[in-house]
Amino acid sequence: MALKLIIDTDPGIDDAMAIFYAIASPEIDLLGLTTVFGNVTTPKATRNALYLLEQVGIEIPVAEGLHRPRVLPPFPPTSAVHGVEGFGTLDVPAPQRHALAETAPEYLVRMARAHRGELLLCPIGPLTNIAAAMELDSSFCSNLKGMVVMGGSLRVGGNITPAAEANFYHDPHAADYVLRHGCNITLVGLDVTNRVICQRSFFVRLASESPKMGGLLRVMAEFYIDFYETVGKFV
Repeated sequence: MALKLIIDTDPGIDDAMAIFYAIASPEIDLLGLTTVFGNVTTPKATRNALYLLEQVGIEIPVAEGLHRPRVLPPFPPTSAVHGVEGFGTLDVPAPQRHALAETAPEYLVRMARAHRGELLLCPIGPLTNIAAAMELDSSFCSNLKGMVVMGGSLRVGGNITPAAEANFYHDPHAADYVLRHGCNITLVGLDVTNRVICQRSFFVRLASESPKMGGLLRVMAEFYIDFYETVGKFV
């Protein structure tokens, strides 16, 4: 049986890779996407999520999340890494579909109840929506099969300051709340993700083998790799 999954996302080039992987994997049943700020603003994240789904002909719900951190003032998006629109130099037109009327925390709570014990939540941006869902329903985390969070760093330092990983940095109070009060959480931090380097040749091959999804990722990745070359990741 395929794993029921929801991705909480701020797409973002790396998030586009994760979303397309989930769509392509026969082992994953991607039920929906929720959006948050980080790589781009939350409205742009919602637009980008809908755009990605439309480009590959997938109709699943998208719920727009919160627009700012729990306590801190909003941070500017990381446009130097992902481009002003989130996908490098790629133009992102307004999608035909719209997000759900309910908010991301409301949607997450509803889906966790509907798929009690079966739903895996994968937040790959700041944890603002997750903390809000936990406050909305005290049984939210226990209703989930589990939560796999891309965030934090153990021994390798940070990627936005010498000590801080970007997703936790953009809403540290949400990260603190989720880690203190959540359950069944697996953290995948920079100690893991920094080991995975995708060269330009990888995206050339990906575009050849999967022209629709791989072709889009190849266009996006040029901007992404250009940035990481400036900080010494590909030397």
